[in-house]
Amino acid sequence: MSNTSVETVTSTSDRVKLGLAVLVVIAGIVGFSVLSAQPMALRIGVFVGGLVLAAIIVWLSEPGRRTVAFAGEAYNETKRVSWPTRKETTQMTGIVFAFVAITGLLMWVFDKGIEWILYGLLLGWK
Repeated sequence: MSNTSVETVTSTSDRVKLGLAVLVVIAGIVGFSVLSAQPMALRIGVFVGGLVLAAIIVWLSEPGRRTVAFAGEAYNETKRVSWPTRKETTQMTGIVFAFVAITGLLMWVFDKGIEWILYGLLLGWK
């Protein structure tokens, strides 16, 4: 079991920034709804503008910078992964399909066997 500690937002300015970002997103949603008589492009622009402004506000906070750094490290890690070839992927997909089909067939056989035992032998309904 790992002993990693959870980092929380402790700075008051970071809390204010994150709260402001949430309010900006809410304002974008409300703006989209309030401008229902306006063209759709304007409504979408207000919503997307709210999301972009909120993202900028979050990025200016310490948790936002940590999140961006984590995303960059995760992206770099995916570049180091040894991905399977097309042939390997096709073979493994075929194996999975065959396994699912065989398992489904076995479950059907067991179900019919239990049905025959219960209804045919014990209860005599068939």
